[in-house]
This record gives sequence, structure tokens and C-alpha cells, in this order.
Amino acid sequence: MIRINDIIEKITAYNPSVDVDIIDRAYIYSARVHEGQIRLSGEPYLSHPLEVADILAGMKLDVTSVAAGLLHDVIEDTDASPKEIKEIFGSDIYHIVSGVSKLSGLPLKGAQARQAESIRKMILAMANDIRVIMIKLADRLHNMRTLEYHSRSKRTEIAQETLDIYAPIAARLGIYWIKNELEEISFRYLQPDICAEIEQLVQKDRVERENFIDSVQQFIKRKMEENHLKCEVLGRYKNFYSIYQKMLNQNLKFEDIYDVIAFRIILDSIPQCYEALGIMHSLWKPIAKKFKDYIGFPKPNMYQSLHTTLIGFSGERVEIQIRTHEMDRVAQSGIAAHWSYKEGQHVDEKVSQAFAWIQNLVENQATVQDPDEFLENVRIDLFPDEVYVFTPQGEIKTLPKGATPVDFAYMIHTEVGNQCTGGKVNGRMVPLSHELKTGDIIEIVTTKNHHPSKDWLTFVKTVKARSKIRHWIKTQEKERSLSLGREMLEKAFRKYRSNFNTMIKSAEINKVVEHFGFKTTDDLIASVGYGKITPLQVVRKFVTKTDEDEQDSIFNRLIGRVRKKKPKTGVVVHGIDDILVRFGKCCQPVPGDLIVGYITRGYGVTVHRKNCKNALGMNPERRIDVEWNAEVAESYPVKIRVLSIDRVGLLADIAATINKEGANIVSADTQTRENKTVDSFFTIVVENTGQLKRTVAALKKVKLVQEVKRIEN
Repeated sequence: MIRINDIIEKITAYNPSVDVDIIDRAYIYSARVHEGQIRLSGEPYLSHPLEVADILAGMKLDVTSVAAGLLHDVIEDTDASPKEIKEIFGSDIYHIVSGVSKLSGLPLKGAQARQAESIRKMILAMANDIRVIMIKLADRLHNMRTLEYHSRSKRTEIAQETLDIYAPIAARLGIYWIKNELEEISFRYLQPDICAEIEQLVQKDRVERENFIDSVQQFIKRKMEENHLKCEVLGRYKNFYSIYQKMLNQNLKFEDIYDVIAFRIILDSIPQCYEALGIMHSLWKPIAKKFKDYIGFPKPNMYQSLHTTLIGFSGERVEIQIRTHEMDRVAQSGIAAHWSYKEGQHVDEKVSQAFAWIQNLVENQATVQDPDEFLENVRIDLFPDEVYVFTPQGEIKTLPKGATPVDFAYMIHTEVGNQCTGGKVNGRMVPLSHELKTGDIIEIVTTKNHHPSKDWLTFVKTVKARSKIRHWIKTQEKERSLSLGREMLEKAFRKYRSNFNTMIKSAEINKVVEHFGFKTTDDLIASVGYGKITPLQVVRKFVTKTDEDEQDSIFNRLIGRVRKKKPKTGVVVHGIDDILVRFGKCCQPVPGDLIVGYITRGYGVTVHRKNCKNALGMNPERRIDVEWNAEVAESYPVKIRVLSIDRVGLLADIAATINKEGANIVSADTQTRENKTVDSFFTIVVENTGQLKRTVAALKKVKLVQEVKRIEN
């Protein structure tokens, strides 16, 4: 276990004059309140806050950050009270520790909602003090390093959350060493077989690659010295996860990836960087569109470097990054390299501007209540591949890659977005779905009383545009549902010789509203209009049983028979009987998938997978809880894609494997490409996700099959 003295030595090495008294006090307090607690690894729990504090000290952060790292779990995992933390260590440390703490005690509906609220709280806290997320990243990094002690399902859950949320945050903050390590560990647990295969392929020619790295390093260094440029040349292997991403995104085999190794040239000044670039381009032929100038156009996280790919020795491709020593320090440490909280100072204004995306993320989430939508929006904000565009006045605006004039309009102002009817790009009218490019000059055309279109949700890229469009649609749908719900209730009450308008003015209405879980009468009426509850359910809360029996008796005598119950379906809709249920063709859910239902007027309830893009884009007000009916055994269609190398008998072997697992092929479509790879798309019928997983696993074992995955329309 790491010692507190080791941490203090690290701190005094980069800040000799600092007072470490608060570190000592935080250590003693943490040791006292965590006494007797044991981690899953069998180590004393104190080892975890010590490791977190050591990571923070390694990043050369201030003593407040390191002390908060030692205390980051005391509110959540011990009897320590927030009031006590504030009194002993001050408001700064209290706010940081409070921001890092999870919301595990909240009475929320399910782990997804709890995760969303925990991340929301963390984002709000880090907007006020960026040290919150620095400590959270250090906390997550050490937890990932000891992930092996969790159960298999918990490992998968934590690794996926890390890959979705924490690694992108580290990248956005420019702390690439943490981002890379989080991705590598997550990859190892989420895709163990593929990770092991890539590692084996990298190790296969390791000696040859080491010789290649050495020869290229010496060649570059010699050429720089010939031109009187003092530099440092480094060669490194790319991370396994980044190799996998390239194989996946570009549909490449490992042998076809040319930049498994990257080189870095580090110099003293910016002019030397451009001079070195010229030398390398004169020695080796540069590849078109593979040059990026992040010195002239730094990334939002302040990363700067020149990137180029060249055709080197014997025709192989060589990726090179050229930067100064200061740029290299920033590239390694990100925002930590600009830290200036020492001596009670504040973060530099330029640094604050560079990380203004955090504040934007906070503002964008302010009105989003749905956990799925919130997490989707956070992921969108954390994966921006930016383009830089200009207003007609020459003001530069940053938008995610693929952004449209509608995204630009909402960035200017909500009303500009709502009333947007057209866009001019570089003086020419373009469709609203037109993708903007760096350097474009954008002018928005607006029309008074114009409103957003639901179709815009299919192409907008920014969270702000998506949220504002959804908000407008939700408002309009609620107004329509209020009108429809009122009409339906008035009709239902007349049938029972009652007046709905009189009933809603009675004292009893408050009890009825509360019974159905709503806050206002309008919410109850709108819910009837949406179709979430039926008018009869409301009527039964007002009409006496005698009146109801009389109405039923008259009705049955007129009909002459009692309706038979419809056969049970594979999905149960909570709170509603006898309703039409259908499945979304876009995601094709099967038993075992997490599912959600959406009310569709005239079509009953449509069931989608919880992570379906179409479902995430729907109005949360139409959502209704559904679950699989364990009493009903049915078969469901699902689409899979099989990528393989062409050979004789391939299709027959795939079909036989599917049949052997008890699944049935409904349709098949195969495409053979010029590189001898075969893309096969099958619609198969299965009973549940277990059978689907077994079928996919069996197909992966078929000779020359490279990849098998489930797909959505």
C-alpha cells in the first residue's frame, strides 16, 4: 500500500514551499473514519483514497485537490457528516468532496436513472470547480485498475460506463494518458477475446517492429541535426483499443492498418516545428488529406501539434506528430498543465474559455428530466468532432462535425432556431439539412410565427437544438392531448349521467389526481389524451359501484353476451389491459432486451429496445412501462450482420449453424466485395436474447467469419 509520505514527497518536489498540514489532517481523518473497512481485493479501504491522492499528486495538482482525494469517499461510505467535513476542512474541500460523491441513496427508478442523476450532479459540480472531475477521474482510474475483484456483470457495467462517459471526459479535458488507460482496461473487460487477439498480433512481429522504430528514430534525428534542429524523437505503439476502433470503423484487418506505430518529434519552438515539417515532407512523400495543423487551429482542450502521415522506407506509411516541449506537456496533462489554483489563485481566463463546453453541457441538461435522453445528450456533448464556422460579422463559432444551419441557428438564439426557414452558406441558399464545413460563413433566414419541425430531429447534431425542438413538440402535443383528453372524459362522464366539469371542481379531484401519480388536474387530463390511462379508469373513481353495475347490466343485455378475453401477448403493459401491442421494426426487441413502450394514437403501444435511437427521440410523455410476459413463449425476428472472408461452402455452413442453434432464417442477403470479403445480412427468428447470443457465438466459430453483430434498421 502506498504511504502518505510518498505522496507528500511528490507534492513538495513540484511545490517546495507548500504547507502540507491539510494533507496530514485529511489522511488522519480518512484513516479514522475508514478504519475496519475492507475493499473487495482484501486490502484496507484506506488504500483506495491513498492511491487516488497519489494519482492527483502525480498530476501536480494543488494540496486542496490532493486532500479532497483522500476524503472523496468519506461522505458516501462512512458515518462522516457533510457538516463535519465543512467545519474541519473548509468550504472548498467540502464542495469538491460533495460533488464527487455519488447519489446511491436517492429513491430513483432503477440504476439507469440513478446513474444519470449521479453524472448530472458531477457535471454541475465540475462546472463550479473543475477539480471535482479531476478527482473523479483519478477515483475511476484506480477503481478500473482493481476491476478484477468485481463480479462479471458488474465489471461489464462499470467498464461500459467508463468507456461511454469517463474516457471521453478525460479526452475533452486533454488528459490523454488517463483517457488511454481507461479505454484499454474497459476494452480488456468488454471485448476480452478481441483484445487478446490484437495483443497477440502486435507481439507477433515485435522484434521486427522494434528494429523499425529504432531505425526511423535514428534517421529522423540525424536529418534534424543536419539541419541544426535539436530535438527529441519518440516512437510508440498505438493503444489496442484505438487499433480495434480503426479496424471496426474502416472495416480493415489488422494487417491493413499502417499506423500501429506513431512517431513524435519534440522541439524548442513553433518555427522549428514548421521547419521540421518541411524537412520531413521533403524526405518522404506526404499523403493527401492526412495533414492537420493543430498548432494554428488548437483543439478546444488546448491540444496543439502538427500531424502528418508520410510514405517512408520501402513504401510503408509513417504517422508523425511534431510539437514543442510545452505542447507535449499540455498533450500529456491537459487542463492539469494549466493549473493555477496554488496560493489561492484562480484558473487562467484562457483556460476557462477553452473549457466553456462544461458550462454549455450544464445549460443544455437543465431542462432534461428523462434519464435516457440525458445520458444520450451527455454522450453527444462528449464526442464532438468540431468544425469552425463564421457569422456574417466574422465571429467564429464551434459546432460538432455534421452540424447544420439549424444547429447554428439555435446556437445564436432559441427564437432564431424556432423561426429558421432557410440558411445561406457562403452566400448561397442550402437545405436546412446541409452539413457545415470549417470556414463556412453562415446566415440564417427566419420567418415570423414559423415553428420547428419534428423532421429536424433526424439531422440536427447539437444537444441544444435537439432539446429545444423536443421541448416545442412536447408543448404542442400536451396542448392537443389536453383538448382530446377533456373531450374523451366529458363523453365518458355523460355515459354515466355525470358532468365532468362539475367533478373537476369538487374536492375529490385532488385525491384522484394524487391516486394516478400526477401533480395537477391538467396532467391527469393530458394523460388521458396521450392514452396512458383510460377515461373509464377516471370515471370509476367518481361513479358509485351501483351506478356502474347498472350501466354494465344494461350494456350486457343490449349486447347479449360478454366479450371474451383476448389471448395474452408476449408483453405486459403496466396499468392497461386489452390494448394493441406491436414491436418497433427499427430495433426488433426480443425477450431479454431492456424494453420501453410508447403510446401511439390509433396503434396502441409500440415496444422498442431502451437504447433504440428512435425511442430516445420520442416524447417522454408518451412513454409507458412494459415488460416481457414470462407466461407466453413466442418467436421474434432480429437482424444480424455476418462479415467473413469468401470461400466455398461459406453460406451453407452459416445456415447450418443458425439452424443448429434452433433459430430460423426468414431472409438473407449477401454481398461479395472486391477484397474477397462477404457481407451477409440475415433476419432470423429467436425466442430470446439467450438464444440470440448462442447463435452469434456459434457463428463466430465458423471458419473465416470475422465479425457477427446484431443490427438495427
